[in-house]
Amino acid sequence: MDLTIIGHWGGFPKAGEASSGYLLAHNGFYLLMDCGSAVLSKLQTIISAEKLDGIILSHYHADHTADIGVVQHALYVGKFTGQYDKTLPIYGHGLDSEGFKQLTYKDVTAGIAYKPDEILHIGPLSISFLQTHHSAPCFAMRIEADGKAIVYTGDTSYFKELADFSKGADVLLCESNFYKGMDGSAAGHMTSEQAGKTARQAGVDKLILTHLPHFGDLSRLKDEAAEQFAGEIIIAQEGLKMEI
Repeated sequence: MDLTIIGHWGGFPKAGEASSGYLLAHNGFYLLMDCGSAVLSKLQTIISAEKLDGIILSHYHADHTADIGVVQHALYVGKFTGQYDKTLPIYGHGLDSEGFKQLTYKDVTAGIAYKPDEILHIGPLSISFLQTHHSAPCFAMRIEADGKAIVYTGDTSYFKELADFSKGADVLLCESNFYKGMDGSAAGHMTSEQAGKTARQAGVDKLILTHLPHFGDLSRLKDEAAEQFAGEIIIAQEGLKMEI
């Protein structure tokens, strides 16, 4: 699997960048995890929207879904001009009916509800789910293919079961919206220290800190996570690509 960071900011995008969006590619299959503000603009520097085979959403907050509508319009224009002749599946949970119904648009996209207690098979990928501790229903995802695994936390405050869910993953793509010593639990977010603790408890190979705050010195996030986790730690940035 190849992972590319499309957007990594929490809440809203930094000027010229994007909020949550992560592209997974495997054997020619393209899956976009979350589709926040400005994600389509940034995605198009890598692939066109027409090349996507699916989108999967952790939850329906705007910083994770804001560009769903513009992706739908891009594909609608593609059908009008004869450049697109498929219906793109968009996978989301069914715990928010208003959010879920926005995933279907004409014959361009079709919302498909994943079942959190079942493994979802999309192309060459197998995806399992764990509901997180957030201010809205949200699910972490464990994506596996050919013996490799990446876990994407979505949005969440710290809870021990997340480490169990992430056990032995090659990459933990973990939100870190707060710095060490802050309390993100009420907002449903983790600190850098808690991200490092989760990575250590899970025994993952690499930790990528994402859903980053708009304040403070971001290099602190890595230093604080390193107090808990001795493995490789990377601060997410636009365009970062790695093979898993």
